[in-house]
Amino acid sequence: MNQRMVYKLATIASLGGFLFGFDTAVISGTIGFVTNQFDLDALVQGWYVSCALVGTIIGTLVAGILSDRYGRKEVLVVSGILFGLSAAGCMLVNDFNYLITYRFIGGIGVGIASILSPLYISEIAPALIRGRLVSLYQLAITLGILVAYFTNAWFLELSLSSTFDNTSEATQKIFVDQVWRIMLGSEVVPAFLFLVLLFFIPKSPRWLLSKGQEAKAEQILATIVGKSEAARELNLHRSNLKKETAGIKTIFKGGFKTAMIVGIVLAISTQLCGINAVIYYGPRLLEEAGFQLGDALGGQVIIGIVNVLATLIAIWKIDQFGRRRLLLVGITGIILSLITIGTLFYLEVDSPYLLITFILLFVGCFSFSYGPVVWVLLSEIYPTNIRGFAMSIATFALWIGATSVGQMVPWLLENLKPFGTFWLFALFTLPSVYVVLKILPETKGKTLEEIERYWLEN
Repeated sequence: MNQRMVYKLATIASLGGFLFGFDTAVISGTIGFVTNQFDLDALVQGWYVSCALVGTIIGTLVAGILSDRYGRKEVLVVSGILFGLSAAGCMLVNDFNYLITYRFIGGIGVGIASILSPLYISEIAPALIRGRLVSLYQLAITLGILVAYFTNAWFLELSLSSTFDNTSEATQKIFVDQVWRIMLGSEVVPAFLFLVLLFFIPKSPRWLLSKGQEAKAEQILATIVGKSEAARELNLHRSNLKKETAGIKTIFKGGFKTAMIVGIVLAISTQLCGINAVIYYGPRLLEEAGFQLGDALGGQVIIGIVNVLATLIAIWKIDQFGRRRLLLVGITGIILSLITIGTLFYLEVDSPYLLITFILLFVGCFSFSYGPVVWVLLSEIYPTNIRGFAMSIATFALWIGATSVGQMVPWLLENLKPFGTFWLFALFTLPSVYVVLKILPETKGKTLEEIERYWLEN
């Protein structure tokens, strides 16, 4: 196994996750500024947050179909272009409707990357370390979130300093008077880096197999896992092709139908547990708990750090403990944390640091379970020929959940109050416990072809 090459390819592909995380979190530091500048009410504020998620749904729907037809690498390039265009547009527009449009464009990029980055990694990864490599994607998401928090806090500090006192009117506008512009616009830098590096990775060997290009696929696999393992995986692929029904209808029959249901339930549960309420509206929640705005943004940085560190646990242990064990431990912690957070709000406990402790516990449990493990599962449980399309359906469910949360949280906080909102998230998390305990098989250490055979035989 050529570990150096594998990690290089996985790292480049995971930059799509970094942009996903950055784009998701950077908005949290801009909500207050944009709301004041454009005089937004609660519903329009929710639309400012969730419009990108609507774009994400569109990106999710087209990414699977386009990548199954044209290739994972080629469509990832499109996502890099969309990220850069969105960031530049958000920084320069003067009209709120145009701001929404460019956030929507960025959302399409997120939707594409959210499918194809983990999918590409899973299709080039050796079976024994596939969980670890796909978890790099989730690590990249958390790093993107953390960097967004740091840059938001840094740009806010710069805007309050004398750094730009003697600069041009345009610079003053972007960095001082309307600091949200540079917060959103700074995404141009990682988007450009991602776009350049994509030209240095090969096509997905599994995609090549799905197109009948066995010689090219075997050549790439051989450089990654060695000739003998490449030949074994190729034989498994040929054997599976004889058993499965070709075409999209495959995922609605037999074991693949079960796999589809598992993927959808787990995907939507990752959002309905409320993680994006903390990511998007963290400063508002912390302000309600007693922090000032500057302290609240600093609290978001701490949340981001915990997010990264907990994800490292998954990278370290996912291929040893397995997917199911990490999920069960993490989901249990998530439910208990949500109930406790809601209770602290309900009792009006005057201890913001106690509240942030349980928010951090919630984020930590999410980050070593739901966060990385579900992306690993979605990238490995579907048949090769239509993996992109099948993952699109499950990820579509994920982004429907994310959009609903992004749109409804301001309303929920006003009408159900924070305590009711967090208790509702706990309730929404319960169904995934049954799915993991009773339906989900353990996939650690199995090749994609072996996992496909499991569903064919069940």
